[in-house]
Amino acid sequence: MAPLSQPSDGDAPDARARRVTRLIGALALVGLTLWMIGSYLTAIGWAVIIAISVWPLYSRFQARLGGSRLAAPLLTTIGLAVLLLVPVALVLTEIGRESQFVMEWLTRLQQNGMPVPEWVHRLPLVGQHLDTWWQAHLGRPESAGQLLSGIDSQTLTEWSRTLGGALATRVLHTFLTFLVLFMLLRHGRDIGRHVLAAIDRWFGAPGERLAETMASAVRGTVNGTILVAVGEAVLIGIGFVVAGVPHAILFAFLTAAFAMLPMGAWFAFVTAAIVLVLGGGSVLAAAGVVGWGAAVMLIGDNLVQPALIGGAAHIPFLWTLFGILGGLETFGLIGLFLGPVLMAALLTIWRRQSRAAPDHPL
Repeated sequence: MAPLSQPSDGDAPDARARRVTRLIGALALVGLTLWMIGSYLTAIGWAVIIAISVWPLYSRFQARLGGSRLAAPLLTTIGLAVLLLVPVALVLTEIGRESQFVMEWLTRLQQNGMPVPEWVHRLPLVGQHLDTWWQAHLGRPESAGQLLSGIDSQTLTEWSRTLGGALATRVLHTFLTFLVLFMLLRHGRDIGRHVLAAIDRWFGAPGERLAETMASAVRGTVNGTILVAVGEAVLIGIGFVVAGVPHAILFAFLTAAFAMLPMGAWFAFVTAAIVLVLGGGSVLAAAGVVGWGAAVMLIGDNLVQPALIGGAAHIPFLWTLFGILGGLETFGLIGLFLGPVLMAALLTIWRRQSRAAPDHPL
């Protein structure tokens, strides 16, 4: 029998060159794929965040259904869709109803003008200046018509087309988010095993602990954000009712939505205060709405929310706040959740490398 040929010295460099070529090809393929689906990565990211957040509850729900891999993820996805989308639908419906009133009000303003309200004269310091401006721009029909001349049927039609296209895009992304969520819930355990196996192969045991920390950060961020937003909306909504704000429930829903953004609730309760004044309410009541909303929001956004998120992910208060604000500024709304996750990963790596104690100042 002829002896087996031994690999020559030139085979090893050839093998390394092939491995490098395959690696470059794989990276190029991954990069091209991510670039191709770039506009849908946000939908996938939201689905991953929701799946990680609800996984402990979903696991218990699936166990109650006997480990079903179809009914459990389907019912969970439908339940989450209803929970998240019904409030949005109610708000949009109410806004649609009020839009007709707004258009009628603008028509009357262009035809008849708007007299200066009595409360304007009682404003300290700026009352006289505001009265002069109001008389010049809103008090007479011709001045009001000139001010609102840019709002015509053609402009409104263009706005409607733009909003319609944006709404269609959002509907598609929402559908894709819940479709991906269903698949993640249905195959979550298999996906988790593959991900942990890859992490263990690349990074070892520290990589697995890092993944667990990031998952805890996601759950803590979602839970903290939602709890704080709902709590702020309830408290500020009580202020709306006490002050007599028109459509107080609608403004409470808007407050809950905007409260998920740092400082976002300002828009809701300042708008509510303006609507209260324009509807004939007192300036003192409107000031009370703004003051109460600002106090609740500042405490919730700057103290309660970072404490809840940081406590779940073991991130100090200051770094949690930086993660929330920086993530939001860099990645948009999804950065509200991604920022603390990245901050948790960074601090975990730092602690492992520096062998810091659990109570280390960082």
